[in-house]
Amino acid sequence: MGMRISLDLSDRDLRFFRDALSKARLALRDAEEAEIVEAIGDVLAEIKSEEPLPDFVSRRVPQLESMLSMLQDDEWRLPPEERERVLAAFIYFGDPEDILPDHIPVIGYLDDVIMIELVVRELRHVREAYDDFCNFRDTYDDKSKSHSDAAVRRDRIDRKRQALHQRMKRRQKNDRKQPKKATLW
Repeated sequence: MGMRISLDLSDRDLRFFRDALSKARLALRDAEEAEIVEAIGDVLAEIKSEEPLPDFVSRRVPQLESMLSMLQDDEWRLPPEERERVLAAFIYFGDPEDILPDHIPVIGYLDDVIMIELVVRELRHVREAYDDFCNFRDTYDDKSKSHSDAAVRRDRIDRKRQALHQRMKRRQKNDRKQPKKATLW
């Protein structure tokens, strides 16, 4: 029998996570992106190898993998501001001695899961645009197979990416106009 626990994070509670992300952003200035990407890949592999992995953690692994794919996808070209946000979240997630040290059984990843959830929510338009981009690219590649000109493919992929980046920015701008919850960034 499972148990559901809900948390309501106040602005004051979110301040801990904002402060942690600020520190991660500062650390990002002294880090190499390739090293962060490699490190988060290693952390993900380590997490996936742990048995038993708490379900609340394992459900977030695909979200981390998706964000990692966004960073590594040369055709997507994740914009610099969003790129920095994802990398800062990865720096936090990769730190075993964050708010709750990761080695504490069951709850060690709780703060990491909260951070992932907050970042995923903040970047939902980015992730939606990336998912749409991947679907477009996969469909285009499936339809055209080997008889497509590389220049035509590149042009169509670029136009779709640009349109999705514009949509993403427009939606983010509209979100900022809405009187809503406190943001993480």
